[in-house]
Amino acid sequence: MNNNQLKWETKANPMYRFLLLLTIATAAGFQGWRTLFNNFSVDEIGLNGLDVGAIQSFREVPGFMALLVIFLLFLIREHKLSALSVITMGLGILMTGFFPTFWGMVLTTVIMSVGFHYFETTNQSLTLQYFNKEQTPHVFARFKSITAMTNIVVGGAIYGLSYVLSYQVLYLLIGGFALFAGVFAYLQNPVKEEAEVQHKRMVLRRRYWLFYVLNFLSGARRQIFVVFAVFLLVQKYQYSIQEIAVLFILNNIITYFFNPLIGKAINRYGEKKVLTTEYLGLIVIFLSYAFVENRWIVAGLYLLDHIFFNFSIGIKTYFQKHADPKDIAPSMAVGFTINHIAAVVIPVIGGAFWLVNWQLPFFAGVALSVMSLVFVSKMENK
Repeated sequence: MNNNQLKWETKANPMYRFLLLLTIATAAGFQGWRTLFNNFSVDEIGLNGLDVGAIQSFREVPGFMALLVIFLLFLIREHKLSALSVITMGLGILMTGFFPTFWGMVLTTVIMSVGFHYFETTNQSLTLQYFNKEQTPHVFARFKSITAMTNIVVGGAIYGLSYVLSYQVLYLLIGGFALFAGVFAYLQNPVKEEAEVQHKRMVLRRRYWLFYVLNFLSGARRQIFVVFAVFLLVQKYQYSIQEIAVLFILNNIITYFFNPLIGKAINRYGEKKVLTTEYLGLIVIFLSYAFVENRWIVAGLYLLDHIFFNFSIGIKTYFQKHADPKDIAPSMAVGFTINHIAAVVIPVIGGAFWLVNWQLPFFAGVALSVMSLVFVSKMENK
């Protein structure tokens, strides 16, 4: 199948349009939330590194509980649950500005996170179910590019609106958009009845062990990037909300153009080579975070970090090639839960390490990347 035919057949699938809408809504909501998060936490509430780490740990608890998706599928169809998750996320975001305290942030963050994580679980599952093995890398990469473009728009909007609107109003607008899109999607029906019926029980199989291990390490490593890379910029290098917004815009411009190449690389070279490149790159980046003392170079490291972060779609496409089709939905829930086991504790532990020495979380990132490199060498080419 040539590239143009692949793109046409993919976009003609109703599930592609359904997930695209929800992806845009989720990207807008989460990008808006995280762009404001560190500055809102520091400037409006006066939180320190340990407080921020604790909130981020609470944020990951719903991801740790992604197994509940399996049981919710007894009550609601998966595409409906996906839309309902985005509605929940929007509700949590629009409430954030009304609760400017530590525990208020915990409450709204958890509500937002329930929606975000349950959408991510169902999004991955529906993508693997409704697209073939050649289409899937393209779809995952395309959605990440669309996410990047959405992030650019949101970052630009926040950059301009932050001069004239309060945090409260910004959160209200961002959350309201996600909620409205979720309601619209809930009324759609993109399913095909011939799709493989999924197991509605927890599935743990010995032959999926590498998928589980790589998900665990990815979740731990991701938290160091998500939590401490941006916090480093805000606290140590005094980046303003406008500078963070500009950094996110640059980040996503690069991602928009680069990400489709990841899908093509997976189809051409395989997951093993792509993931090996990611982990080698992250070892260098985390070491550089710890030792570089220039605010502009650190910003450049963040841009590179985000590019390598997107290579992780190779873990999901590797699973699709080796899994029983009926295992996809429950396995995505299991994988998402495993991904968040370390994520629940890494932010708060990393926050405590930060108070001792800000370099320690990044040394942990180096160790996790080395471990990932060892395990990815065990991948079988298929």
